Amino acid sequence: MSPALQRIEQTREALIGALAERNWETISELDVACRACVDDVLSEAPVDEQALRENLESLLAVYKQLLDVAMGERQAIVNEMTQINQAQNATKVYHLFG
Repeated sequence: MSPALQRIEQTREALIGALAERNWETISELDVACRACVDDVLSEAPVDEQALRENLESLLAVYKQLLDVAMGERQAIVNEMTQINQAQNATKVYHLFG
């Protein structure tokens, strides 16, 4: 396995770990590193296409999972903000008539 493919695999594994911990700062850093790894592997001389395909498909699956989790987190924040706004409005009404 080429060094670039190994870096992709290592970065993918690190992304999985950071995602499990919901460590968004580390995920952001690993995303940048992952892009560099992909650029490196695509600029190299032809490599084992099957290994490349498998690594990139595995990486794609991690990114899909990452997007699903991020959208879920975003929706949770939206729901929480909605509840806060409703509570603030209820407080205003209570003070208005109280």
